[in-house]
Amino acid sequence: MLTSLRNRAQQHNPTAALVAAAVLALAFLLGQRASATWLGLLIAGLGAPVLLIWPALGLPALVVAALAVPIEFGTGTDVRLNPATLLVPALTGVWLLSMVARGRVQFMSSRANRPLLIFLLAGLLSLLIGIATWDPTVPRSGNFLLVQLAQWAIFAFSALAFWLTANLAAGERWLRRLTATFLLVGGGLAILRMTPGLGGLVAPLTTAAFVRAPFWVLLAGVAAGQLLWNRGLALPARLYLALLLAVALFYAFVSQQEAASNWVGIAATLGMLFWLRFPRLRWPVAIVILVLVVLGLLFPYIYEFAGGDAEWEESGASRLVLIGRVVEVTMRNPITGLGPAAYRPYANMKPLAYGRAYWVTPQINSHNNYVDIFAHQGVVGLGIFGWFAFEIFRLGRRLHRRFADAPADGFAAGYANGVLATAAAALVLMLFADWILPFVYNIGFPGFQASVLMWLFLGGLVALDNMSDSVSPASPTNESATAGS
Repeated sequence: MLTSLRNRAQQHNPTAALVAAAVLALAFLLGQRASATWLGLLIAGLGAPVLLIWPALGLPALVVAALAVPIEFGTGTDVRLNPATLLVPALTGVWLLSMVARGRVQFMSSRANRPLLIFLLAGLLSLLIGIATWDPTVPRSGNFLLVQLAQWAIFAFSALAFWLTANLAAGERWLRRLTATFLLVGGGLAILRMTPGLGGLVAPLTTAAFVRAPFWVLLAGVAAGQLLWNRGLALPARLYLALLLAVALFYAFVSQQEAASNWVGIAATLGMLFWLRFPRLRWPVAIVILVLVVLGLLFPYIYEFAGGDAEWEESGASRLVLIGRVVEVTMRNPITGLGPAAYRPYANMKPLAYGRAYWVTPQINSHNNYVDIFAHQGVVGLGIFGWFAFEIFRLGRRLHRRFADAPADGFAAGYANGVLATAAAALVLMLFADWILPFVYNIGFPGFQASVLMWLFLGGLVALDNMSDSVSPASPTNESATAGS
């Protein structure tokens, strides 16, 4: 036997030598050109074959990239990209190639698909109309078209993330893996970032997602959804989820109290979860809240908690001035808007005054997602987005009724209700900033690392709805499904 093995080794020595030489040469080249770009290319080259075989692995990989790969790539403009942004179209290409390779091109059906696709097409139409009707007296940079395409890409990549989960999460186990990755990686890093003495060490290893409201709202919604509906959770898992919820609450209501987006978003999430989980208590709680409002106790307390007059003068009222300017310039074409990102050059044309401040050359952001959509795509785009939101809530309500009770192993129920509550909070967050569809000049692609997580989990609602009847409160897991099947 030893002689046989020796002979085999001798026969394969040339091949082994070539492989070893190739590895050493690659290591030498990468060492000479060490950079984030080369590292990204190496990881992409190694990961692409794996994803072609198991494309659904791209979902947890995207979560990790959005949370724990703090690398940026320049584009020659003010726009900088990151691995999570680039991974979305790459995963889409892998998904399409895997379907072609199997000879089976199929897309998960959902009533939400149509408005989302039309929204993207409307964005391109607004871009073309905006270019054709551009006011020649309004200056724009030579690469401004690239900036506009980058803004539309944020819309497109958000939709692609939604469709990726909807189509790649072919069995409940893939939703479990997606959720587990988010809770373990995102939740674990959130705990470390909030731990005294460790936060400063961990922060450089994480992305900007951890300082964005969508991440904390999603973390609270997913954790609380499982706590309220999944009675089959083991005690360690339940304690971990409770810790995540406590950390999110501390971050929003104590550590970052001045950032209203965090605590308003989490409060909206938990309020929606309470409404869904305890139907018998809805009206008693509603009556208590109404009494507090009538007595004039609730709103003054919330106003003071949010910072009172000082915060309103510094942030609230000034945002109304910004919104007014954006709406004013958008009235040039309120039907289809000015085109993606086009309101910035128009709004910067004249000085802006607020109180005792006077900006001769302002850099205008509306800090409101609804106003942004109106400026990008007009009432047409805003109406189409509202249609998409309506379909998502209709889907969420259907899944809520399907998983009405809290079964012994209620992962699906916890997922459906947690994401539905998060979707409701997302619509609230959009009032405070461009959190869900970032404005390329404001929150932009760094913020996309947080918003893309929202879109991933929203797509999971479509996947859950399309799963076989075996995924039900009585039979929670469809383990027969394979990755990408």
